[in-house]
Amino acid sequence: ESLKDLADGNGKFFQVLKKATHPLITVGAAVNAARADWNGFAVLHNAAGRVGGLDLGFVPGEGGKGVAGMLGETDLLFLLGADEIDMAKTGGAFVVYIGTHGDAGAHRANVILPAAAYTEKSGTYVNTEGRVQHTNRAGFAPGDAREDWAILRALSDVLGKKLPFDSLPQLRAKLYGEYPHLARIDQVLAGSADDVARAAKLGGRLNKGTFTSPVKDFYLTNPIARASAVM
Repeated sequence: ESLKDLADGNGKFFQVLKKATHPLITVGAAVNAARADWNGFAVLHNAAGRVGGLDLGFVPGEGGKGVAGMLGETDLLFLLGADEIDMAKTGGAFVVYIGTHGDAGAHRANVILPAAAYTEKSGTYVNTEGRVQHTNRAGFAPGDAREDWAILRALSDVLGKKLPFDSLPQLRAKLYGEYPHLARIDQVLAGSADDVARAAKLGGRLNKGTFTSPVKDFYLTNPIARASAVM
């Protein structure tokens, strides 16, 4: 009810917020708040790769499906380190799992392609403020495990759709060519409130459902922690 009052312009808090010079609202990813001269919308994501994925446009395209649409309705399902979904809903899909530490996805998989852990590969990350960061490999992956890009590159050969790179530097050159801002390491580019403003104009009704945390145990939120004898 409080959120509905705020959205409708009612209540004491709305009057306080209205008078604020530079209000900043930090909320979940499903809420949008901005004005022409001030972006008061900030997101705290609950997945480490979410910001970078959005920068690359990793969202369902026209006619595409989200997680809910894919589960139970897909004949072939590739899981790239995806262990947080409800595996019981994958139905009769043939599941290929690329990941580490034998977590939920590996237990459900028909085929497992072992990948390198984050400490065993160099990577590019984008933090919650949009800052691009690089990491360097600390050690080599054991056994037949390979870096994710190398697995996908090998699969592209088998599928007859060869990807245009053969090394990490070549992949990064391709990445920077299509997404130049990712080459600006440790910098934060000024954003625009235009996209947020357009989303706000879409309207919609507030759901009166109860707020619940997606995190059940802060110490066991990833496969590496769950596989740890200490944790």
